[in-house]
Amino acid sequence: MASRVGVTASLAAISQQYRSTVGSVAENLYVSVMDIISALFIENIELRQVEGPATRIDLSGIQFSLAAPGPVPVTIEPHLCVIVYCPPSHAGSAALEVVYRRGEEQLARNVQPLQVEPGKFNYRLVRADLEFTEYGTIEAHCRIDLGPTTVVPLTLLAPVV
Repeated sequence: MASRVGVTASLAAISQQYRSTVGSVAENLYVSVMDIISALFIENIELRQVEGPATRIDLSGIQFSLAAPGPVPVTIEPHLCVIVYCPPSHAGSAALEVVYRRGEEQLARNVQPLQVEPGKFNYRLVRADLEFTEYGTIEAHCRIDLGPTTVVPLTLLAPVV
Protein backbone atom coordinates (compact mmCIF):
# COMPACT_ATOMS: atom_id res chain seq x y z
CA MET A 1 0.00 0.00 0.00
CA ALA A 2 1.46 3.39 -0.99
CA SER A 3 1.98 5.99 1.66
CA ARG A 4 0.25 9.34 1.47
CA VAL A 5 3.64 11.03 0.95
CA GLY A 6 4.42 8.71 -1.97
CA VAL A 7 1.08 9.47 -3.64
CA THR A 8 1.60 13.21 -3.18
CA ALA A 9 5.11 12.98 -4.65
CA SER A 10 3.82 10.95 -7.60
CA LEU A 11 1.06 13.46 -8.29
CA ALA A 12 3.55 16.31 -8.09
CA ALA A 13 5.84 14.56 -10.58
CA ILE A 14 2.96 13.86 -12.99
CA SER A 15 1.80 17.46 -12.67
CA GLN A 16 5.31 18.80 -13.37
CA GLN A 17 5.69 16.54 -16.40
CA TYR A 18 2.30 17.68 -17.72
CA ARG A 19 3.19 21.34 -17.24
CA SER A 20 6.53 20.94 -19.00
CA THR A 21 5.06 19.14 -22.04
CA VAL A 22 1.71 20.91 -22.31
CA GLY A 23 2.33 24.20 -20.49
CA SER A 24 3.99 26.03 -23.34
CA VAL A 25 1.23 24.97 -25.72
CA ALA A 26 -1.45 25.93 -23.21
CA GLU A 27 0.13 29.37 -22.70
CA ASN A 28 0.02 30.00 -26.45
CA LEU A 29 -3.62 28.87 -26.62
CA TYR A 30 -4.78 31.11 -23.75
CA VAL A 31 -7.61 33.36 -24.84
CA SER A 32 -8.61 36.27 -22.66
CA VAL A 33 -12.31 36.76 -22.07
CA MET A 34 -14.52 39.64 -21.07
CA ASP A 35 -15.73 39.47 -17.49
CA ILE A 36 -19.08 40.35 -15.94
CA ILE A 37 -18.16 42.69 -13.08
CA SER A 38 -21.73 43.33 -11.91
CA ALA A 39 -25.27 42.39 -12.85
CA LEU A 40 -28.12 44.04 -10.94
CA PHE A 41 -31.76 44.96 -11.42
CA ILE A 42 -31.94 48.76 -11.20
CA GLU A 43 -34.30 51.70 -11.59
CA ASN A 44 -31.77 54.24 -12.90
CA ILE A 45 -28.18 54.62 -14.14
CA GLU A 46 -26.20 57.84 -14.55
CA LEU A 47 -22.68 58.31 -15.87
CA ARG A 48 -20.61 61.31 -14.85
CA GLN A 49 -17.07 62.51 -15.48
CA VAL A 50 -14.78 63.26 -12.56
CA GLU A 51 -11.16 64.41 -12.32
CA GLY A 52 -8.64 62.16 -13.87
CA PRO A 53 -10.38 61.91 -16.40
CA ALA A 54 -12.41 59.13 -14.87
CA THR A 55 -16.02 58.06 -15.11
CA ARG A 56 -18.38 57.32 -12.27
CA ILE A 57 -21.41 55.09 -12.67
CA ASP A 58 -24.25 55.93 -10.29
CA LEU A 59 -26.77 53.11 -9.95
CA SER A 60 -29.97 53.78 -8.03
CA GLY A 61 -32.99 51.75 -7.10
CA ILE A 62 -31.06 48.47 -6.97
CA GLN A 63 -33.62 45.77 -6.30
CA PHE A 64 -33.80 42.09 -5.58
CA SER A 65 -37.56 42.16 -5.02
CA LEU A 66 -40.44 44.43 -5.91
CA ALA A 67 -44.15 44.68 -5.23
CA ALA A 68 -46.38 43.74 -8.15
CA PRO A 69 -48.21 46.69 -9.75
CA GLY A 70 -51.46 44.72 -9.36
CA PRO A 71 -52.78 41.23 -8.77
CA VAL A 72 -51.41 38.35 -10.86
CA PRO A 73 -51.33 37.65 -13.70
CA VAL A 74 -49.06 40.64 -14.34
CA THR A 75 -46.23 41.53 -16.72
CA ILE A 76 -43.22 43.49 -15.52
CA GLU A 77 -40.26 44.96 -17.44
CA PRO A 78 -37.32 45.16 -15.03
CA HIS A 79 -34.05 46.77 -16.11
CA LEU A 80 -30.99 44.56 -15.68
CA CYS A 81 -27.68 46.45 -15.76
CA VAL A 82 -24.68 44.28 -16.71
CA ILE A 83 -21.25 45.90 -16.29
CA VAL A 84 -18.41 44.20 -18.17
CA TYR A 85 -14.63 44.52 -18.28
CA CYS A 86 -12.57 43.84 -21.41
CA PRO A 87 -8.95 42.84 -20.71
CA PRO A 88 -6.24 44.65 -22.73
CA SER A 89 -5.42 41.43 -24.63
CA HIS A 90 -9.03 40.90 -25.83
CA ALA A 91 -10.26 41.95 -29.29
CA GLY A 92 -13.18 43.92 -27.77
CA SER A 93 -16.08 42.07 -29.41
CA ALA A 94 -18.30 39.51 -27.73
CA ALA A 95 -21.94 38.52 -27.22
CA LEU A 96 -23.91 39.01 -24.01
CA GLU A 97 -26.65 36.46 -23.40
CA VAL A 98 -29.28 36.79 -20.68
CA VAL A 99 -31.79 34.00 -20.10
CA TYR A 100 -34.63 34.63 -17.65
CA ARG A 101 -35.78 31.46 -15.87
CA ARG A 102 -38.37 30.37 -13.35
CA GLY A 103 -37.02 27.04 -12.18
CA GLU A 104 -36.29 25.10 -15.37
CA GLU A 105 -38.73 27.16 -17.47
CA GLN A 106 -37.23 29.75 -19.82
CA LEU A 107 -39.32 32.93 -19.74
CA ALA A 108 -37.28 35.14 -22.06
CA ARG A 109 -33.90 35.34 -23.76
CA ASN A 110 -31.86 38.30 -24.96
CA VAL A 111 -28.61 38.16 -26.93
CA GLN A 112 -26.82 41.35 -27.90
CA PRO A 113 -23.39 42.28 -29.23
CA LEU A 114 -20.81 43.84 -26.93
CA GLN A 115 -18.18 46.29 -28.16
CA VAL A 116 -15.81 47.28 -25.38
CA GLU A 117 -12.49 49.02 -25.86
CA PRO A 118 -9.72 46.69 -24.62
CA GLY A 119 -8.67 47.61 -21.08
CA LYS A 120 -11.96 49.44 -20.42
CA PHE A 121 -15.39 48.88 -18.88
CA ASN A 122 -18.83 49.22 -20.43
CA TYR A 123 -22.42 48.37 -19.54
CA ARG A 124 -25.54 47.04 -21.16
CA LEU A 125 -29.15 47.46 -20.11
CA VAL A 126 -31.23 44.37 -20.72
CA ARG A 127 -35.00 44.54 -20.54
CA ALA A 128 -37.53 41.76 -20.94
CA ASP A 129 -41.29 41.42 -20.62
CA LEU A 130 -41.73 38.90 -17.81
CA GLU A 131 -45.17 37.45 -17.18
CA PHE A 132 -45.98 36.28 -13.66
CA THR A 133 -49.00 34.06 -13.04
CA GLU A 134 -48.03 33.75 -9.37
CA TYR A 135 -45.76 35.64 -7.00
CA GLY A 136 -42.25 34.27 -6.73
CA THR A 137 -38.68 34.47 -7.95
CA ILE A 138 -37.18 34.50 -11.43
CA GLU A 139 -33.46 34.40 -12.20
CA ALA A 140 -31.51 36.20 -14.90
CA HIS A 141 -28.67 33.94 -16.11
CA CYS A 142 -26.02 36.20 -17.68
CA ARG A 143 -22.95 35.11 -19.63
CA ILE A 144 -20.53 36.34 -22.24
CA ASP A 145 -19.60 34.14 -25.21
CA LEU A 146 -20.91 30.93 -23.58
CA GLY A 147 -18.61 31.53 -20.57
CA PRO A 148 -19.38 31.30 -16.86
CA THR A 149 -22.89 32.26 -15.76
CA THR A 150 -23.75 35.01 -13.29
CA VAL A 151 -27.21 34.50 -11.76
CA VAL A 152 -29.29 37.44 -10.51
CA PRO A 153 -32.58 36.74 -8.68
CA LEU A 154 -35.66 38.99 -8.70
CA THR A 155 -38.68 38.24 -6.53
CA LEU A 156 -42.17 39.56 -7.29
CA LEU A 157 -44.12 40.23 -4.10
CA ALA A 158 -47.86 40.69 -3.62
CA PRO A 159 -49.01 44.25 -4.31
CA VAL A 160 -49.05 46.75 -1.45
CA VAL A 161 -52.61 47.57 -0.49
